[in-house]
Amino acid sequence: MNCIETINLTHKFSADETVLKNVILQVEEGTIYGFLGPNGAGKTTTLKLILGLLKKQQGEVLVFNQPFEKNRIEILRNIGSMIESPSLYGHLTALENLQILQKVYQCPKNRIAEVLELVGLAQTGKKKASEFSLGMKQRLAIAIALLHNPKLLILDEPTNGLDPNGILEIRELMKNLANLDGITILISSHLLSEIEKLVTHVGIINYGNLLFQGTLGELISKQQQSSFIRFSTSDNQKALQIFEKNKVAAKVDAERISIPVIENEKIARINEQLVLSRIDVYEIQTVKNNLEQIFFDVIKD
Repeated sequence: MNCIETINLTHKFSADETVLKNVILQVEEGTIYGFLGPNGAGKTTTLKLILGLLKKQQGEVLVFNQPFEKNRIEILRNIGSMIESPSLYGHLTALENLQILQKVYQCPKNRIAEVLELVGLAQTGKKKASEFSLGMKQRLAIAIALLHNPKLLILDEPTNGLDPNGILEIRELMKNLANLDGITILISSHLLSEIEKLVTHVGIINYGNLLFQGTLGELISKQQQSSFIRFSTSDNQKALQIFEKNKVAAKVDAERISIPVIENEKIARINEQLVLSRIDVYEIQTVKNNLEQIFFDVIKD
């Protein structure tokens, strides 16, 4: 079942500026969904529309299989979110910020200590939120989002400003929330290397168009389709003739020969023919595109 579903979601900031174009987003229950796109692609606008922070113009938003507009209060009780910059009381400590929200959410008081420990802010004491680093503010905002034990987390760039160790800790926290507590997480980010280590599903948006949506495995399969094998030889022009005889498409790029991925046995036979033709083979390498390259290929296409 989908925890979030948008149907032909379209939004304009002006008559000449359409920021979302018939977006059909499907976030399955219990998954970690990575929402990717360049700055200005429509990520934050989509998240704001899902949370009711922007007035919907065209299309439908379903959360927990219910229309958002008709069930707004009930739905929001079960969502934790952080959109753009953390909203904090700068003159208060982390504990005091959470005490205010605990009264609003009417959740158990012991939950405050739990979430502070979860995000690594249990020892901040009397330090004011205004004195926090950006990474500490991000952690506090995540603690606020988790305070009332939501079923759904919507996080906009949650690792922004965190150091490498902080990013690792938040990544493990997100995994535990999904795997152990069954929380569905929709997370937008530009840190593609981190998304690859965290998410189960991916959506890629650019210029308001959802260009890809599916599992991380389905996206990575594009990596296999775009992989190639590279040969480095002492005589590339002569080597090209041998590839041609074996009916393998080959091209010279940066003084190396690139061919599509073929069977290992065929690589061995071609290598043997190159050596018998007195062509030195310096290197045979399979080149795979990483998630970053796949992402750029998707938005380019």
